[in-house]
Amino acid sequence: MSTRWANDHVAFEVADLDSAIQFYAGVFGMELMSKEVDPEHGEAFAFFALDGGNLELLQRLDPDGAGPHGRGAPGPPWCPHLALRTDDLDAALRMLLAHNVPIVNGPLEIPGKVRWLYAADPDGNIIEFVQWT
Repeated sequence: MSTRWANDHVAFEVADLDSAIQFYAGVFGMELMSKEVDPEHGEAFAFFALDGGNLELLQRLDPDGAGPHGRGAPGPPWCPHLALRTDDLDAALRMLLAHNVPIVNGPLEIPGKVRWLYAADPDGNIIEFVQWT
């Protein structure tokens, strides 16, 4: 089988889908493509458009589905994470700080190659911002 793989989407579990939609649309200006409730599978989900694939947010509908399960506090190596490319890491950092988004590590740098930082959404999902130099 010869297949060329392409990124379709990355998914994050969230505690409150509407709040998560507000965060990703409001802080990052991401375009909401769709929002659905799927009682048969016990979840609600939303998709945001990204170049190179999309971001899916998933909320469990079960009564004790109060948030992301089975995960401790984020820590090194900061996986899993969504990596977003930027041409200006300093501007991205200012935007994150202006919206009170927690910076969990960085900015970091490999001189002449790359600069990056890790931030967390309200559910503790890790978002990496990368500037290739």
